Amino acid sequence: MTASIYQRALGAGFSRLQPELQEYFGLHEDSKVYGTGQGTFDVAGAPVPLLRPLFALAAKENSFFPEYENNVDFTVRNWAHRDPFGRPSLTARREISFSNATRVFEDTTSWTGDRLVDYLGAHRRMATALTCEVTANGRMRMISSATRLFAGPLRLPLPDVVGAQAYMEQWWDEDEGRFRIKTNVLHRQLGPVLVYAGWFTYELTGYDGGLPGHAAPARWERRT
Repeated sequence: MTASIYQRALGAGFSRLQPELQEYFGLHEDSKVYGTGQGTFDVAGAPVPLLRPLFALAAKENSFFPEYENNVDFTVRNWAHRDPFGRPSLTARREISFSNATRVFEDTTSWTGDRLVDYLGAHRRMATALTCEVTANGRMRMISSATRLFAGPLRLPLPDVVGAQAYMEQWWDEDEGRFRIKTNVLHRQLGPVLVYAGWFTYELTGYDGGLPGHAAPARWERRT
């Protein structure tokens, strides 16, 4: 049986996730289905005004966004596939509808054989190490760290003083009958620099498999 990238990362711990999370994080390259989530972020964006010009540049690469608003509608689509280098992967594309702009936030998470690596942006020029764990109440918790940038032949690790760590928690809200998600990107000196938290519903749709052309990045990255 083919395992998803998250099953590979969590091993036996995957079975401790809430059943709804097991379905959500169970997509693999042979599933022949993709997932679509639709919902609303109670809050989303960059709470530090000083960083918004930088995030405006990042938004052109479909990574991060400079707005900061409440009650922001969004759609996310997930495709499990193998990347051009043969690695089991999951590509996510989010469309976030702020009042003055719709931002796209895209990434591909790949299983490298012993760990998860998350590649961000249209040209996948940023990568982070991604670790997963299951909380005591069956939620999925992820932490991204060790950020590095790819500029031509250069691989540039970001020192902690300028880097940040992302903390994500996702769970099934049984009372509301929908998923909830909470993400904080924290900088050591500046505190939260990017946040989004809210709810969404999710459905699976059958298709031929693989990654559709319209969801593929402008550039793939092999380096870790």
